[in-house]
Amino acid sequence: MTLAALPLFVKLTGRPVILVGAGEPADAKRRLLDRAGARVVGEGETAALAIVALDEPEAVVARLKARGLLVNCVDRPDLCDFTLPAVVDRDPVLIAIGTGGVSAGLAAALRQRLEALLPASLGALARGLGRSRGAMKARWPDAGARRRALADALGEGGMLDLLAGDGDVDRWLAEGVASEAQLVTLRLTSPDPEDLTLRQARLLAQADRLFHLGDVPDAILNRARADAARIFARPPADPGQGLSLWLEMAG
Repeated sequence: MTLAALPLFVKLTGRPVILVGAGEPADAKRRLLDRAGARVVGEGETAALAIVALDEPEAVVARLKARGLLVNCVDRPDLCDFTLPAVVDRDPVLIAIGTGGVSAGLAAALRQRLEALLPASLGALARGLGRSRGAMKARWPDAGARRRALADALGEGGMLDLLAGDGDVDRWLAEGVASEAQLVTLRLTSPDPEDLTLRQARLLAQADRLFHLGDVPDAILNRARADAARIFARPPADPGQGLSLWLEMAG
């Protein structure tokens, strides 16, 4: 399965972005660019990105693209090289929700749900983890052990639970332990990833390695983390530290 677009976070502080248009659609984009610290300029200026908010944008978009700019065109996803997502801001954590320009209303509704779900303390937790990077390496020198310990702490019921934890990174560093080796068998009843149970989807997202044979489709394997090892074999008696999954298709 290919991505419809590659999500990127672009630092725009002090950088020029062309904005062409007037009225509320252009004003809304200007406010967003101002929040990002961009320097809004006109069509004749030099920039790498451009946003067009016009009723008849085709000619302007064509001129900008001919100059090599990446263009966003308001309400015209067919003309867009990039789209602007709905954003949940828990500085320094940014959560972007995009629909490829298909439905801004859907993206806004998802943002509202996430705004209510994610605590304001999420940013403070992120900053605490950033300050403690060196201490984490000292506590868990092995990168795999460090990642597993952090995943356990941030997970449901963990010491740094994203939704319910107190965010005390120092206490976690003093008391936290890396997870033990674990092998879990997932018996899959369908090759469609949409048929995964919540438990199966959660385990795939957490796994360090996947053991599988040829009947497990890529669509299922792609639900795991990108850095999780994919091993075309049955699991050995000792699969290694952390969470290993043995994926097998029913029947």
